[in-house]
Amino acid sequence: MATPTLAPSSRSTRSLIALKLLMAVTGLIFVGYVLAHMYGNLKVFAGQDSFDEYAHHLREFGEPILPYEGFLWIARVVLILAVIGHAYSAFKLWHRAAVARKEKYSARRVAKSTLSSRTMRWGGVTLLAFIVFHILHLTTRTITPGSNSDSPYERLVAGFQPERWWLVLIYLVALVALGMHLRHGVWSACQTLGFTNTAASRRRANLAGISLAVIVAVGFALVPISVLFGIVD
Repeated sequence: MATPTLAPSSRSTRSLIALKLLMAVTGLIFVGYVLAHMYGNLKVFAGQDSFDEYAHHLREFGEPILPYEGFLWIARVVLILAVIGHAYSAFKLWHRAAVARKEKYSARRVAKSTLSSRTMRWGGVTLLAFIVFHILHLTTRTITPGSNSDSPYERLVAGFQPERWWLVLIYLVALVALGMHLRHGVWSACQTLGFTNTAASRRRANLAGISLAVIVAVGFALVPISVLFGIVD
């Protein structure tokens, strides 16, 4: 008896679902990381000792079960794998969409789209470039305008001084891109995971996306703006 095989259309559908699930799950990992990172950044308002102690505590987290900086390296590996998975699924889905658009149909359904959905592709590329810049700026200290101190607080404050307004501008532009990406990303993830089956659930998903985008963008922006205007020094 011949072994039953999936029809090409079935395989394609399952592949599409798998890609969307991969994008949704990796996106949720990023949401969790972004919220935790924002919380840590806001500790700058508690002063240098509190901020530096928090940064140091992250390196000791999990000891003695984990080695020094073990938790951070686990988090980094998970995030790198999530970046790879998210980017892979995104490019595969965009390629499928591009191929589909080339096909001719006798009838075409016009769907409403938001600005955040139309800018997802370039917003994602912008965020990827910014992540590299951000790591070079405050993690590896390859880009260190103003200070190369061992204190994370001093490096942060030095980086956003008024004479380096252009650096603040780069961060604010990236935060706009992040907010728009989150707004549509949360909606898409909810849709993929089956949380938008009713009108009420769609409204909740939409509200969740907008709320998260505003909270994260404003929460991150408070730090460079506060340093720029001397609220944090």
